[in-house]
Parts: sequence; C-alpha cells; structure tokens
Amino acid sequence: MDGLRASWANTTHDWAATVDADHLAHIRCSPAEFAPDGPWHLALEVLAYAADEASGRGGGSCAVALHPDGSLSVRDDGRGTDTRVDEHGRTVKKPVMATKDLRFFDVPQAEVLPDGRPRRGMSVVAALSEWLVHTNRRRSGAWTQRYERGVPVTGLEPVEADGTTGTLVRFRPDESLGAVTAPAAVDLARLAAAWPHLELRVDDRRGG
Repeated sequence: MDGLRASWANTTHDWAATVDADHLAHIRCSPAEFAPDGPWHLALEVLAYAADEASGRGGGSCAVALHPDGSLSVRDDGRGTDTRVDEHGRTVKKPVMATKDLRFFDVPQAEVLPDGRPRRGMSVVAALSEWLVHTNRRRSGAWTQRYERGVPVTGLEPVEADGTTGTLVRFRPDESLGAVTAPAAVDLARLAAAWPHLELRVDDRRGG
C-alpha cells in the first residue's frame, strides 16, 4: 500500500482499500437481503448517487437503459466519481464498487430508497452482478474499469474525452435476482417524488 494513499482522509469510502473480499462475499451470500426487489433495486442503488449529485448542484439528469443482453445502464451528468493522484503519479478512483459505503452499509439510520428498502451502496450492485463496467468522466480525464462479481478485472483504462462529465454504470444482474423488467408507472412516480432534482428517462431497448 502506498504511504500517501494510506494517509488520505476518508470521505464516503476507505481510500486505503482497493477490494474488500469479505464484504463482497457477504453480499453475494445474501442476494434476497441486499436486492429484495431484484434488478430494479440495484438500479435504484446507482440512481441514488445520481440523485445526490443532482441535489448538490440544484438539478441534474439521468438515463436508465434496459439492453437486449440483460444488462442495465445508468448514465448521469454529474461531476464523475472522485479521483486522486498517488505518490507515483497514478490516478486512483474512489473504491466505490469493491468496498463498503461508510455512510450506509450496516448503518441503522441509512437512507431509505424509493422502493422502501435501505440504501447500502454501489458495492451491492457490483457484487450481485455478473459483470459491471464503470465509465467515469471528470474534468481531469476519463477512464473505464470492468468488474466481475464486484472484483476489478482491469485497471483504469483511459477513454477519449468528449467534453462531458458524469458516470456511466452498466451491469448485468446475477440471474438469481430474476428477470430485468421495466419499472411501472407507480415506481417512476415514487422516484420523481423522492428525488425532485433528478430528471429521469427510462429507455427499454430490448424490443419485442
């Protein structure tokens, strides 16, 4: 572990950690507990971060897409996931996928999501997905990283800047969670009421 990284002050996650294998295994052992409503609950976990950004900036937008391969994607126009530069000049992304969110996981007073379930954090999404790709665009640069069952299988791979900021999280939920279905009108109404600063669009690209 780099000395500089070990000294970084924690924000929402422990910057000194990269992968918390025990944490991920705990989630994978209890999918009914951590994703009680199936794939849509995982989407809400991702959307909650977009809602945080929108609230902090006085407004924002987010697009959810359901893809033919059984994956979902959530794209927002926020600032992108926080990154820092270590003592070797390497870019390090906040470990949001493979470690616990210190604000929510196992915290009795954690925020409740629009489906009435407690918020646990992005690591739940990564751990309960066959694969997940996180593309992160910040003013300082853009990168993408792939995870399988919550564990990163690539480093931060640079992608071409396009003048935007924000995150794109695309994931394929584990089959044990059931089929991916489009949210009902009542679900979208709950989202609008819970997160008034977030403009949401849902696009079902599966056809047929």
